[in-house]
Amino acid sequence: MAELTLPIVAIAGLIDGINPCAFGVLILLMAYLSRVRDHKANLMKICLIYITAVFLAYYIAGLGLLRTVTALGIGIYVYYFIAIIALVAGILELKDFFWYGRGIFLGIPAPGLRLIKRQLKKTNAFGAFVLGFVVAAVELPCTGAVYLAILAMMTTKPWGTAIWWLFLYNLAFIIPLVILFVLAYFGTKTHKIEVWRKKYRKWMRLVTGLLLIALALWMLIEVNGFGLLYLFR
Repeated sequence: MAELTLPIVAIAGLIDGINPCAFGVLILLMAYLSRVRDHKANLMKICLIYITAVFLAYYIAGLGLLRTVTALGIGIYVYYFIAIIALVAGILELKDFFWYGRGIFLGIPAPGLRLIKRQLKKTNAFGAFVLGFVVAAVELPCTGAVYLAILAMMTTKPWGTAIWWLFLYNLAFIIPLVILFVLAYFGTKTHKIEVWRKKYRKWMRLVTGLLLIALALWMLIEVNGFGLLYLFR
């Protein structure tokens, strides 16, 4: 299978974290908190709990999936299937660069958005923690394809290496959220951040789409060292 390296894992996690879905929910949370609370310590506590919960949710889900796949084994056709999912997702992301939100797109489903908005009203520490897990679950259409491709490629690594790399992937994934929170905490208005998000969201989609297509082609070409020619010879 394709040889995966730690820098690729970290870069993939960072790019995966730069997406309008994850940014949008954090902006909503900070905007809501700014309306109902006036103490910056509360804002810091709740937002950091939320970001930590997002990290834990993705990490735990990744560990569970990686352990299951490693135990059962991942066949060549499953590997190809994941690569095709990544390729289709990448094409849809590129589509959104030109026609954002038209037709089929990778976003949070309407029921998920309603669930998030209900959970946003529970702005205590526990509510923020639950929100992180809820968001991690419902935003999978935005972020799941990159994660799935990386997990599939990690199955060739020893378990100890894989769990460490998975930890770093998810750490890189939340770095953009931490940066966004720091900007808001030190004075950048949330509505200005939201304007920036909407202005550049198609570029976020473009970068993610290119990453997905690159990962998919890499998987398809190098799987088991034979490549596409192996299937058609």
